Amino acid sequence: MVSKTLLPLPDKYHGLQDEEERLRKRYLDLLTRDEERALFLRKEKFWDVTRAFMKRYGFTEVETPTLEITTGGAEARPFKTHHNDYDMDVFMRISIGELWQKRLMAAGFAKTFEIGRAYRNEGSSPEHLQEFTNLEFYWSYANYEDGMKLVRELYIEIAREVFGTTEFEARGHRFDLATEWALVDYAKEILNQTGVDIFTATEEDMKSKLKELGVRYEGESLERLTDTLWKYCRKNIAGPAFLINHPKVVAPLAKARADGRTVEMFQPIIAGSEVGRGYSELNDPIDQRERFEVQRALLAAGDEEAMMPDFEFVEMLEHGMPPTCGFGFGERLFSFLEGKTIRETQLFPLVKPKI
Repeated sequence: MVSKTLLPLPDKYHGLQDEEERLRKRYLDLLTRDEERALFLRKEKFWDVTRAFMKRYGFTEVETPTLEITTGGAEARPFKTHHNDYDMDVFMRISIGELWQKRLMAAGFAKTFEIGRAYRNEGSSPEHLQEFTNLEFYWSYANYEDGMKLVRELYIEIAREVFGTTEFEARGHRFDLATEWALVDYAKEILNQTGVDIFTATEEDMKSKLKELGVRYEGESLERLTDTLWKYCRKNIAGPAFLINHPKVVAPLAKARADGRTVEMFQPIIAGSEVGRGYSELNDPIDQRERFEVQRALLAAGDEEAMMPDFEFVEMLEHGMPPTCGFGFGERLFSFLEGKTIRETQLFPLVKPKI
């Protein structure tokens, strides 16, 4: 040290023992624990490998707004703030520019991606934080099947380049990303595990089943109850797998399949959780307007996680957007491969101030 040191460092052998103190004084934790510094160097490489992969495949890196008038692109409760100069309320984005990157597809960009921060004003868990880093890419003239092939290749490359293996153990599951990825049908998996047919069950049927299973649920709309049933089932899937054939009600931005009740959507599943989301993007303005109206009704009914409609985006679709595959994933994948909670894999996670 070449400066004044008024306080002693933690014991070199034991380090900081209290979990909250470790996060609050991360600088001391990193100084005294080599394995912690190594973790964050791997995290840097995680994003370096991802960026290099996207550029190698011809994707253009872009930047889109983090302050929005409406928070399109995901279903989550946003953070709200006030723009003093314009004297209007705005929201912190909850996706990495989904509706903006789709505008770039309409503008003639063939492939785009962005790596950035997203903000969601909702609960914390080992897999969820209010502020986190994600990647989203959009690919003109590709569909969800093209997306699945590219994503599998990306995840395997990340595993090999960052961790030197494709075999992992997390959340009580073992999985190998280099094996063939199974296809899991959304409705069939729920039917197999719970006996509920989501296409014929009523809200009361679903609430009764969730109560029987001892699962707490928030919101009583068909969309929320269906999603809660799936979340109960997913914990039993080790993966790697792709979840497909989602019901239309849970995917307001995905292109509908020919059956009219499911969409062209996919989600990578490992260790009982989704670690990404993608779909053939809905580019029919009439269908998109109708689905936004459904989301607006859910918001009016008190569903704070329903998607805010963006009718200027619908106007863009009326001009024409090419068929597009979009996909997003983030540092949750890194935390799973590390075998850590997502909070442990952030340099400076939010902690309450000491009273």
